[in-house]
Order: sequence, then C-alpha cells, then structure tokens
Amino acid sequence: MSRVRHSQIDRRTAAAYKEEGGGCLSFYMLAPLSVLFFGGLFAILASHYATHAATLKTNNPSTSLAPLFTPEVQYWSSAISRWAGMSGLDPNIIATIMQIESCGNAFARSSAGALGLFQVMPYHFTSNEDPFDPDTNALRGLTYLRRVFDNADHNISWSLAAYNGGPSLIGMNESMWPAETVRYVYWGGGIYADAARSRSTSQRLNEWLEAGGSSLCQKAHQQLGLP
Repeated sequence: MSRVRHSQIDRRTAAAYKEEGGGCLSFYMLAPLSVLFFGGLFAILASHYATHAATLKTNNPSTSLAPLFTPEVQYWSSAISRWAGMSGLDPNIIATIMQIESCGNAFARSSAGALGLFQVMPYHFTSNEDPFDPDTNALRGLTYLRRVFDNADHNISWSLAAYNGGPSLIGMNESMWPAETVRYVYWGGGIYADAARSRSTSQRLNEWLEAGGSSLCQKAHQQLGLP
C-alpha cells in the first residue's frame, strides 16, 4: 500500500510505514488543496467527519453497493461483493478505499511504488504473485484492512487512518495524525458515511472529484474501456 505525499514523505515516516503498512494513491494530488483552500478549517472539518464516521460500525455490513460511487468503481461491483463475502467487510468500505486509492484502475501505480486497485506496496506480495491481478491485490489490501478494522474495534475513522498511516494511529487523537491522514479520513469518512446510508449521491465524493480525484478516475475510465 502506498503512502501519500509520495515524493515529499520524510525518511522517518517512510521507515515506520514500511514496518506497519498503510495506503493511499490519490492524496498527493489533494495535498496542496488543504493549504490553498481549507487551511485551519480542514483539520476542524476532518475531525468532525472522523468523529461522525467513528459512530458507523459494520458489525452488520450491507450486502449491496451504494449507487453513489463513480462508474469506474461500480464496474467492480460483483468483485467487491465477492471480496466482501470473503473478508467480512462492508462492500461500501471496500468501495470507498478503492475509490480514493485507484478509482478502479487495476493497473494504477503510484510514484512511491504502490500498485493496483488498493495501492498495495510490492513487499506485501510473494515473489510468484501478480500485484496487478485484481483478486491478488484485493487479498493483500483487504487482509490488511480487515486486520486494522478489528484492531480498531470496527471504528471506521481509525480504520481509514490506519490504512493510510499505519496501525500506530489507532486510538490516537486526530490532532496527532499526519496531515495526509487527516485528508484521507476527511474524504473517506465522508464518502463512506453517505454510502452506508445507501445514498445515490455524495457531496464529499463530489468534493474529492473536484479536488483532483477526477483525473484519477479519467485514467481508470480509459483503462477499463468504459464508454
């Protein structure tokens, strides 16, 4: 799985990440946005949505994908349902991770070397595995997500934070999170909150698209050969 601010990540954080795991592809595009537009409000809003997302448990996961996800993610709906059954995770949290990591591009590759649908780092795969194979990528990415989800007592906010920044963030106050993780939970928590309610649209997803996610989805759209 990748780490955000790919070219700007500090050495200490990179070393900790390699040991712990984490994920995110698209937030390198969104990092300047927090400085230019959100400023100090970003942390406040992210804290609000992290707290809100923390109230959403998936002890009784839904069995269908919310209609709000982009067509590139909806393309994988059958596979997401299958992966949800195998992992015991809500298909909407799986789709949320896919949305902000690759937007459904199975061949996505970050500058940090993260690969595939769930932006998994190469060292998570065995030597004979194809990291771009969707099932293999999902196996590695969702195994990690399931582990942090359980360690976080099914707290969505902490699970998203741990997927992005590593398990050490579980239980930590949001004010202590790296800025990249604050952004990750802001977007992911808001999208999932809407998806968990089976909404047909998501203002948070629209904001993510406008903030740079649309370019990620354009690449996925082309790669998938969608009309």
